[in-house]
Amino acid sequence: MELDQDIQYLKGIGPKKAQLLKKLGISRIFDMLTHYPRGYEDQSSITPIGELKPGEKSTISGVITSLQEKRAGRRNMLILTAMVSDGTGFVQITWFNQRFLKAKLKPGKKVFATGKVEFAFGGQGQYSMSQLSSFEIMDADEDETKGLGILPIYPSTESLNQKFFRKSIRELLNSVDTIPEVIPENIANRYRLLPRGDAFWGIHFPDSFAKVKQARNRLAFEELYLIQCGLMMLKKRTQEKKQGIRHGLNSVIVDKLMGSLPFELTGDQRRAWNDICNDMESSVPMRRLVQGDVGSGKTVIAMLALIKTVENGYQGALMAPTEILARQHYEGFVKQLEPLGVKVALLSGKLTKKQREQIYEELAAQQIDIVIGTHALIQEQVSFNKLGLVVTDEQHRFGINQRAELEKKGTLMPDVLVMTATPIPRTMTLTVYGDLDVSLIRELPPGRKPVRTFVRTLDRRELIYKFMRDEISKGRQGYVVCPLIEDSEESNLLSAEAVYDELTHGIFRDIPCGLVHGKLKQKDKEAIMQEFYEGHLKLLVATTVIEVGVNVPNASMMVIENAQQFGLAQLHQLRGRIGRGEYSSYCVLVTDGKTEVSKERMRIMETTSDGFVLAEEDLKLRGPGQFFGSMQHGLPDLKIADVLQDIDILLEARRAAIETMENRVDLDYVLPILELQYKEHFMNITDT
Repeated sequence: MELDQDIQYLKGIGPKKAQLLKKLGISRIFDMLTHYPRGYEDQSSITPIGELKPGEKSTISGVITSLQEKRAGRRNMLILTAMVSDGTGFVQITWFNQRFLKAKLKPGKKVFATGKVEFAFGGQGQYSMSQLSSFEIMDADEDETKGLGILPIYPSTESLNQKFFRKSIRELLNSVDTIPEVIPENIANRYRLLPRGDAFWGIHFPDSFAKVKQARNRLAFEELYLIQCGLMMLKKRTQEKKQGIRHGLNSVIVDKLMGSLPFELTGDQRRAWNDICNDMESSVPMRRLVQGDVGSGKTVIAMLALIKTVENGYQGALMAPTEILARQHYEGFVKQLEPLGVKVALLSGKLTKKQREQIYEELAAQQIDIVIGTHALIQEQVSFNKLGLVVTDEQHRFGINQRAELEKKGTLMPDVLVMTATPIPRTMTLTVYGDLDVSLIRELPPGRKPVRTFVRTLDRRELIYKFMRDEISKGRQGYVVCPLIEDSEESNLLSAEAVYDELTHGIFRDIPCGLVHGKLKQKDKEAIMQEFYEGHLKLLVATTVIEVGVNVPNASMMVIENAQQFGLAQLHQLRGRIGRGEYSSYCVLVTDGKTEVSKERMRIMETTSDGFVLAEEDLKLRGPGQFFGSMQHGLPDLKIADVLQDIDILLEARRAAIETMENRVDLDYVLPILELQYKEHFMNITDT
């Protein structure tokens, strides 16, 4: 059986189940093999019901003697309660709102279950098994001892239960003769890694928790090693594929721009600029990420780099994630650069066909030095005469392949500068941006006032909005951010639409307000943001669509409703929308979060303004999750490795990947595996 084969051909699957599996991201045999357990249940022994003790977690096996069904609450929740006996005693098991069990739970059926034992509510000393971590409904003659051991607990759905996954994955492992190795033998030996086949058996069906650890370490190493190899190969191919541009030393226009800036560069800005100059003056194409907190002054570094390419006789392009951000960059560049004789153009979706065609002609004839735009820059009609530098702003919103499209616009390989205002912990930077060199800007420019942050409960909303009205009456503007677009029956969170209605009919009824969210058409969204930017609207009620948005120096206050719903990194990005001008700025986090994690998150926001510190804390509180998907589209999600927990494995895997890049035999061994296993994620590796 080939690991790349469609999942429907695995015994017992078929087209119907294959469709359900696709919803869990499982479409190939390999996806099923790497559908790793999210935990394990130690069911190595069954406790007789008569020997159960309250407060302990136990595994029991017994027959349902009676079943009770009742409904409760506003939503008519179904509660099923079974009395289970094994001849030594009785225990009560309750399932809440699991309608699909109604047809399966019947007196006479056997239940094999693991959970915490407590006294039943109002049960006069009767034991109840609550917080079930796993259970199976079996026929009366089924032998439960077959299932004893350390059982894997898989991410599952109502239609595809634990029993299904355990059976299918065991079937799969038994039907594969040998699982091919993907790590060169010398590396596997040096890092003392389990054979791959043993690791897959050990992660899915371990005979001890020590085996789980060994198997997990091997598979996490493999995952991080292959992704590092892919990223390094991308970088290597980029550098080998085309001759890079060797820019000359800084000259007249760069000096003039530097002299016209109304401020001195900070130490971090100077270091980043120095890194960029060294890269651009080398014949190896630049691939650099400038990572800086909101307001740290990345844009001026990008402007200097674009001017450096222009004074060397080349053209530059800056790609922004939104139309309004592109327009803002354009206005700033025109103001600073036109006095120096530099021609800047904006390629926007709002242009007429005739205006667009004129820009295409002028770019092709090199009558435009720097073009700024959104995805419009990578359209087929756009061609440059001599493209020297590509800058992408907010890199995590562009995929590797989109960036490659823009790079292909030049006959020589242009230099690439990537900017992000999303601080990323070092462990994640190594993994997500392994194909880029990194410069950090941590210092904020002098004079930038920190945003004062306050955590308040829902009962203070009236006072908060009175304070906001006072700020607006002084000529300032403000944002209100909500977690939902519209009210929902399933949630009691505040929605942007409801808050907008409340405020515009209440305390802000005589103040121009706008509402912006993801369901609006792009052009309507842009129009509202533009009105706020121009000062016609004084208050903007929004969802997180403003997270990467517009620079409004006059906005001095933000209220974030139900702040407990957002992660630290997102709260910090939102807070970065204010404090951009000369005025004191205030961010109020309104929360009714009850959990320790949400309280800790609010405390960190109130006391910390350093985005890099916040990013590390966010990673600790929430775990890395599927961070690849959100940080840089186009890279595979981590299925087993955890960059927080596995930093030692990550550094070893990175070292092994560097060794592989320098060993032709190992590289030839790994390349086809990357193409097979990660397909489109690393498609640029094989581009010619």
